[in-house]
Amino acid sequence: MSERPEMFEGVEEVWLDGEFVDFEDAQIHVLTHALHYGTGVFEGVRCYDTDEGPAIFRWEEHLDRFFDSGEVYDLDIPFSRAELTEATEELIRREGLDSCYIRPIAFYGYGPLGLNPEPSPVQVALAVWPWGAYLGDEALEEGVDVAVSSWRKYASSQIPTNAKTTGTYVNSVLASLEAKGNGYEEAIVLNKQGNVAEGPGENIFLVRDGEIYTTGLAESILDGITRQTAIELAEDMGYVVHDDATVSRGELYTADELFFTGTAAEVTPIRSVDDNQIGSGTKGPVTDDIQSAFFEPSASGDREECFRYI
Repeated sequence: MSERPEMFEGVEEVWLDGEFVDFEDAQIHVLTHALHYGTGVFEGVRCYDTDEGPAIFRWEEHLDRFFDSGEVYDLDIPFSRAELTEATEELIRREGLDSCYIRPIAFYGYGPLGLNPEPSPVQVALAVWPWGAYLGDEALEEGVDVAVSSWRKYASSQIPTNAKTTGTYVNSVLASLEAKGNGYEEAIVLNKQGNVAEGPGENIFLVRDGEIYTTGLAESILDGITRQTAIELAEDMGYVVHDDATVSRGELYTADELFFTGTAAEVTPIRSVDDNQIGSGTKGPVTDDIQSAFFEPSASGDREECFRYI
């Protein structure tokens, strides 16, 4: 086995098909169906260190999307929500983590190769590991420089955009590789119509004249759980939120503020797009309000409905 990546250093176990196994033993066959055809669904979930102990953020909503994604591909997850919840909590306890990133994944395993995955068994795994700010601690304060990708987001008439599927993320990989190869920290992807969709792993918000706009579900976006949280927080603070917006590429350049949301990215300001400075070139006041409101309950344990305590 190749050298273990630094982000997984210290991780002892993985939950695989109903059992806790040593990290090094969590392996699958090279003829696994999902490895060849991308036939898997997954989630990314944050567990925060709060005053009340480790707390999983919006776990129920993530489970909903996990099972819904499986339905789209006739992938019947062979464990109940309660079993996955118990396994996740026990894994976090066994790893001794106060905060972590959680990766549930279900996929068609080793079986006959071919486009019909149903003869293959469905396998399920859970892994947890420490993971800080996805785009870097500095990015949360200073913002990131991004570029509009030449790669377009696929339409829901081509591949379901409401499912979080392993194979479709090659679209995000291409956009991210292109951006980083050109010296940017992240990408923005347009949809088939040439309007703004989202980031490779984030939803996007635009602020103009004190009002907030985010691209709607019809714009070929994933219905992000952090996106919905940001909308709720903004509305609670009295902001007008347009959550079904169509945003042109040009509107990005003239925005007062832009920011990403996502489980990994959390709430990250965007300071430039295609080398065009956004606003003051750093985190704007509206972004700061939403970011502060997002992180405050993550530390204090407020907004009880958002957390599952371990």
